[in-house]
Amino acid sequence: MIGIIDYGMGNLRSVLKAIEFLGGSAGVYTEQSALDGCDKLILPGVGSFGAGMENLRRGGLDEYVRRRAADGTPVLGICLGMQFLLEESEEEGVFTGLGLVKGRVVPFTEGKIPHMGWNAVDDMRGPLFDGIPSGTQFYFVHSYFADTTDEFTLGTTEYYRTFASAVGKDNVFGVQFHPEKSGAAGLQLMRNFMKI
Repeated sequence: MIGIIDYGMGNLRSVLKAIEFLGGSAGVYTEQSALDGCDKLILPGVGSFGAGMENLRRGGLDEYVRRRAADGTPVLGICLGMQFLLEESEEEGVFTGLGLVKGRVVPFTEGKIPHMGWNAVDDMRGPLFDGIPSGTQFYFVHSYFADTTDEFTLGTTEYYRTFASAVGKDNVFGVQFHPEKSGAAGLQLMRNFMKI
């Protein structure tokens, strides 16, 4: 069972529908007691980093995700959910993230913002990308990106600069793009996460 964390912001239903389409079992939950019954967690998200982290803290879900990740539960962050995994964000101020992956969230300073549409992901590594060739296109919508080191970078994308479009450490994974909106490749990535 996959628990999709509902903290009041996010593309919850499209993620749920993608998992169900693949034959998986998932639910959208706000309560830790319900999430306790899940063997994997997804942290989706769209919107503002500061407001999103505040919503997580209000329900104690920030510490809950940290604890589950430390216990070895596979965690997948999508878009804003990926950014939460990092240590801090510069979006509309400086805000503390979950700190599960080293790095910070910084703004694009070139090109049309937001970066929106299909773009290639290269330098893929790790189980999320099994069966997905380097250079595969995924769907992006974002104005900020992960500034991290090669050690925590699982995929890169070019948009006026090279940035980490997938990050991770051990059982924690994050993707800046939206796999649930990325056609067959996105479904393959979700299938891979389901198998971890």
